[in-house]
Amino acid sequence: MPNTENLHEYIIPQTMRAIVLPEPNEAIDLADAELPVPICADNELLVKVEYVGLNPVDGQFAKTGFCKWQYPHILGLDAVGVVVKANKGVFPNVGQRVMWHANIGEQGALSEYTKVPNFAVSVVPSGLNPAIAATLPCAGMAALISLDKIGISEGDTIFIEGGAGAVGQFAIQYAKQRGADVFTTASKRNHKLVKQLGADVVFDYSDKKLCEKIRRELGPQGFDAVIDTIGGECTQRNIELMRFCGRIACLNPLPCFDQDLMYHRAPNISVVSIGGAWLANSLCAQQRLSFMGNLLLEGAVSGDIKHPEITPVDFSADSVSQALNKQLAGGFTGKQVVKVAK
Repeated sequence: MPNTENLHEYIIPQTMRAIVLPEPNEAIDLADAELPVPICADNELLVKVEYVGLNPVDGQFAKTGFCKWQYPHILGLDAVGVVVKANKGVFPNVGQRVMWHANIGEQGALSEYTKVPNFAVSVVPSGLNPAIAATLPCAGMAALISLDKIGISEGDTIFIEGGAGAVGQFAIQYAKQRGADVFTTASKRNHKLVKQLGADVVFDYSDKKLCEKIRRELGPQGFDAVIDTIGGECTQRNIELMRFCGRIACLNPLPCFDQDLMYHRAPNISVVSIGGAWLANSLCAQQRLSFMGNLLLEGAVSGDIKHPEITPVDFSADSVSQALNKQLAGGFTGKQVVKVAK
């Protein structure tokens, strides 16, 4: 349903507040800036940003930089806001609230206004808190893509590494909807959380006898599939825990694999990259982001999918810098959301 609030023509300023990365740096030092409001092309929407959900990738690239970025760069990939300008005949219309996962190769959404292609957004239902919608895109889409790539179906056994993280939380719920038996890892303090989300068996990720306990619980057959949210040595270990020709979806860079392991397990390895939909200039992939967004919003509205707990963050360079450093330090289980519009 259209958001009927302020359906008249918006008064759009020439400049806006934004939070920028002056240059990549290990401390994630950001700056408050005043920048021109973006100028939109024919199929682009000008959106007044309300909320931005922070992700680990925001902090990782703030440290290392990204090959497509020019500096100063505006961070922020997951956003919700109200359309304030759209060319005639372009949907969604002015006044509608939308959610999207932004193009990683262009300026992000941590600003009062931003532009986004109309085909990549999802219209937020009027009954859903927009702050909740901001928790959905990156983590929810990563979970859905992972489950599709490894072809989860009824009766499969799936191991979800890092079940208390945002991706893990969505993956557990959608895997259970598809009829899988879900095994996961989490710190002891988060075992209750992942059990409530539907995990059948939970292991302490810091347990030195983790592999032994998994094999004891699972039996000799190995997992049908794995969602690997950690990477590095965990990826190799997870392949060891899979059955022959099992499937694994990897959300982080792949390690150098032991060739004997590859021969003995013959794994089907999939790489998950949401940003690739933009970098590959794939219109179909970009439209799929919108379709997945619709699915996530439907689940949030119906209550079939529970969102991660929200931690509010102020719209200031210092607050966002602290939030991103906190997220990369590990142990954070919710979703940090920046409130941009007052």
